[in-house]
Amino acid sequence: MSTPLVGLDWGSTRLRAYRFDEAGQVAETRALPWGSRQLPAGGFVEAFAQAVEGWPRAPVLACGMVGSRGGWREVPYLDTPCRLDALGGALTAVDAPDGRTVHIVPGLRDPAGPDVMRGEETQIAGVLAQASLPIGGVRLLMPGTHSKWVHVSDGAVTGFTTVMTGELFALLRGHSVLGAGLPDGGADEEAFALGVAAARTSGAAGGLSRLFSARALMLEGALAPASVADFLSGLLIGDELRMALAAGWAMPDAPVQLVGEDALCARYRQAAPAFGLILQPTSGSLAAAGLWRVATAAGLLHGRIHA
Repeated sequence: MSTPLVGLDWGSTRLRAYRFDEAGQVAETRALPWGSRQLPAGGFVEAFAQAVEGWPRAPVLACGMVGSRGGWREVPYLDTPCRLDALGGALTAVDAPDGRTVHIVPGLRDPAGPDVMRGEETQIAGVLAQASLPIGGVRLLMPGTHSKWVHVSDGAVTGFTTVMTGELFALLRGHSVLGAGLPDGGADEEAFALGVAAARTSGAAGGLSRLFSARALMLEGALAPASVADFLSGLLIGDELRMALAAGWAMPDAPVQLVGEDALCARYRQAAPAFGLILQPTSGSLAAAGLWRVATAAGLLHGRIHA
């Protein structure tokens, strides 16, 4: 079977390559450790060569941090509100030494923040490709290093907000007086729930006012050193959910779709009932589905743009 498209989901820490079949299904996947912040000696060119080695010379579409200021080529953002089909009309082309052309998807910018995203817009396109959205649109939660709360209506991203929950957790766990040097333990669900409860009851002061309680609880013997990380995880995730309710990014009993890695999404779903939130998991490779949808909108699959 022929290959009409090669897709690249190229973030800051990893590169995932997809070879599609004629039906738009992923026929082969490759995962490489070459993100925009960690590249082989030959940089983006060598990483790309490894990703597509031996694959047919099909059109290539890439999304993510490959189009950032520190990426292979900086691609301008599109402002919200933005219909996701518009992504296909705003690609930036980069010529690779092997004669291929790599088309890079633009990110999105919300002027109201201001706020920006790269890569998530293609995952959102994948959500739209897999299911019809309810009247009035849908709200998405995309957990990660930088969580995104996104509103999509009538095929357009109308706005979004970033919360740096994952990065804050990493900093607190590895570089603060709260977590640095403490042992790792197995998942402590009670400590996680304790952190969620601390965020829920923090009131107007918010979860930051409860951070130092992690150290106090440990010194008192109420929290084992190996459980501090789970407490901090619950506190930060819980505070993100508390903020979402306060800011109107989510509403009680109105489902929010989760888009992200299963293990992290499971933690958010574990915390959600404490805030009356319903978080629904989304299955499948949404980045791949989004790349196919954007390629279709761009005409890459029908020869109007050539690789």
